[in-house]
Amino acid sequence: MKNLICTTLLVETSPQGLPLGAACIASSVKADSRTSGQFSVSLLDFSLEEPEIVAERKKSGDSGLAGLIARRLASKKPDFLAFSVYVWNRVILEKACLELKKLLPSCICIAGGPEVTADPLSFESFDYMIAGQGEKAMVELLDKLAQDAQIDTDSNEAGFAFGVQGVYANQTDGNSSSASQRDLPIIRACPLPPDMTASPYLDGTLDVAKYGGALWELARGCPFKCSYCYESKGEKKIAYFPMERLEKEIELFAKKNISQVFVLDPTYNASKERAIKMLKIIEKKAPGMFFYFEARAEFIDRELARAFARIPCCLQIGLQSANTEVLKNVHRTLDKKKFTKNIGFLNEEGVTFGFDLIYGLPGDNYNGFCESIDFALALYPNNLELFCLSVLPGTDLHDSAKGFGLEWESKPPYHVLRTPQFSEKDLEKAEKISLATNLFYTKGRAVAWFNSVLYVLREKPSVFLKKFAEELSARGLTAKASTGSVRDWSAEENASQIEELQLSFIQKRFHEKKLDRYFPAAEDLIRMHAALGRCTFDGSESTFTTHYHPDDVMSEYGTDIEFFTENCGKQKCKVKVFVGQNGADWRVI
Repeated sequence: MKNLICTTLLVETSPQGLPLGAACIASSVKADSRTSGQFSVSLLDFSLEEPEIVAERKKSGDSGLAGLIARRLASKKPDFLAFSVYVWNRVILEKACLELKKLLPSCICIAGGPEVTADPLSFESFDYMIAGQGEKAMVELLDKLAQDAQIDTDSNEAGFAFGVQGVYANQTDGNSSSASQRDLPIIRACPLPPDMTASPYLDGTLDVAKYGGALWELARGCPFKCSYCYESKGEKKIAYFPMERLEKEIELFAKKNISQVFVLDPTYNASKERAIKMLKIIEKKAPGMFFYFEARAEFIDRELARAFARIPCCLQIGLQSANTEVLKNVHRTLDKKKFTKNIGFLNEEGVTFGFDLIYGLPGDNYNGFCESIDFALALYPNNLELFCLSVLPGTDLHDSAKGFGLEWESKPPYHVLRTPQFSEKDLEKAEKISLATNLFYTKGRAVAWFNSVLYVLREKPSVFLKKFAEELSARGLTAKASTGSVRDWSAEENASQIEELQLSFIQKRFHEKKLDRYFPAAEDLIRMHAALGRCTFDGSESTFTTHYHPDDVMSEYGTDIEFFTENCGKQKCKVKVFVGQNGADWRVI
């Protein structure tokens, strides 16, 4: 039998870093009768968090890491290698393939994934590239290769190597493209129907216990065509996996006792009826498991909000911008009144949610980005994720970007460098305020008290966070969002130390505005919520002193800092926060 290894390089080893794409390919080869008897299939993933990989990358950079990956793969003596290529691992995996070819010249290397789908002709190190969903095409390609079939060069030019739709073959001179080929539309592989697609969880290819959780596909495809997304050139329709399969998978997750599941559907609530039905199944079969969903606010109503509230979950909602004209440029719409109303349903039902914003969108500018931050934080999201626009190959935006005057990186992560409205300097400012928001608001779990503090200061969120960004710079706490690296932040990222950073900055701002009398109430409010948050998150107990009685601080009046200060008498207390019978609790000691 031929030895096939499906591999990828992950950002981290976690439920979010699970190698689902590579596993789906492995499962399809094992399940199909044409290949199951001809190939021994295994899954081998690497993580940028592995100590050996961290050390090698620090010592020798990406080239050294690529060599390490190549040596590990070569030691398994594969006849075929299938690489899952993403924006974060493309450069390293291409180098790894080149190094592996030196060690195993006869090994056939096949690449797939979003980066390949975007532009299969841009790859030169792999033997074959599969554009689109690869389960069906991989089986057909391997079957042809196992039979030593001869390639039809003319078909290859149209994306039909060996007559298999979506498969591109490198030429013998090592060049995968020509000028004539690049003028042709990219041919995507024909997807398998969902009811014929093998589950890498149910067949044992993936062990969720290894990763502590799961990435879960309930469907594939998206009904929208946001121009910056890989789905912008998709079929604008959704293919749902059978409910029978999904029930078996969630029963397996419950049996494995995993703690969290990330649902991959880009619009989980595209079908309200199916979304509610699935939530009922989750509530019944995995009541203690935490789920992460991506949702569209325009499809949320009170009934759906209540259904979400019945399970432990968090919704991530792609706002991207609060400027309707900017959104039109990327094929999105926004009804602010409806958006605000529907988010209100989530707040009223106690559903945790967060927003995504993108800076550098065509037509947007720094002031507009700040206005989007203000709009978003006024709605009390649990987290706010801010991203620099990536002009991804293979998207509608990539085709139209020059028309908007965008300039961007030619290599991953393809970040925008400047636009007619967003200068390079303004993008740097946006990056700094994004990092400040992530540290102060999201990592600092500030949702419960953030707007209360800003009301006392009479400041907009973006103004406050800009000043916090300046404070970070003054302290030398800076980082590059494009790489995710952090310099001198290791101590500050500890939850209790972020709390002290928040408090010292707020005290400074109150003092600058001669509002010192309100700081004790603000401090108690922040300390109580921070302690309860840590206790809820990881069971940490803490003891601290407050200026007011904690029952008063946590009353309905505690968030109105000015009213509370003027009307509540001080009562110094030593407070202990601990895990009680019903979760995080406190008492005066």
